[in-house]
Amino acid sequence: MEKKNKILIVDDEIDFAQAVRETLEERGCEVVMAHNRDEAEAMAKDRPLDLVILGTIMPRGDAFLFHKWLKHTSRFSDVPILVINACRGEEILKGWRRDEGMQCEAEDFLAKPIEPLALVPRVEKLMDKATHRIKVLVADDHAMVRDGIRAVIDLQKDMQVVGEAVNGREALDKTIELSPDVVVMDIVMPIMNGLDATRQIHKECPLAKVLMLTQYDDEENVLASKQAGALGFVPKAAASSLLLNGIRSVSQGKQLTLSRN
Repeated sequence: MEKKNKILIVDDEIDFAQAVRETLEERGCEVVMAHNRDEAEAMAKDRPLDLVILGTIMPRGDAFLFHKWLKHTSRFSDVPILVINACRGEEILKGWRRDEGMQCEAEDFLAKPIEPLALVPRVEKLMDKATHRIKVLVADDHAMVRDGIRAVIDLQKDMQVVGEAVNGREALDKTIELSPDVVVMDIVMPIMNGLDATRQIHKECPLAKVLMLTQYDDEENVLASKQAGALGFVPKAAASSLLLNGIRSVSQGKQLTLSRN
């Protein structure tokens, strides 16, 4: 099944936002709407995003603040933003201020009035340019293992290592801080083991998916990992291709099951 692009529209002009939504949904996109900054942040936290269309919201300045929040939050820093400023004559009431415009980090910027159909080529262009990269946190107490995993991931165009942890407690803390899509988690680590860390991550950061990594792939470890909330299990001795396929699979919420000979 073809992946649907996930788009968040943030605009308090409901008729305009709905018209844009319907236009993009007709082209196979999955679209949600928010009408103020609080709603926008809540929706962003609840789902992965491929694009944000940031229109006009009140009070003035909130659109700029939401844009800065996106760009300064690691999970959303690579998500492209299309800003639609207020039309001429309304800029002083709900448009971007001059100093805000100078600090704008959005990938595209235009102003109302604009027809929803005219947005389609801009949206498609941004989608073509933006390749969603799976953010990976590597948790293992052995530096050589972490370095090896990072070296393999660094060669991939669709994923990146956003952090490393040397024990389960640090893995939990960095998951909360960095919001990775996938945590590659060793089972045996000091301070807090991988199973306990996975349980806490599953409880506190449900959007982060855990792929368990261990030296022993016996049934007991596989079952314990699944019960802790991990979606997959990869032996350290497995080929790098299996690790990469596992990361891609669990990032989509799929359970990774290893066949046994």
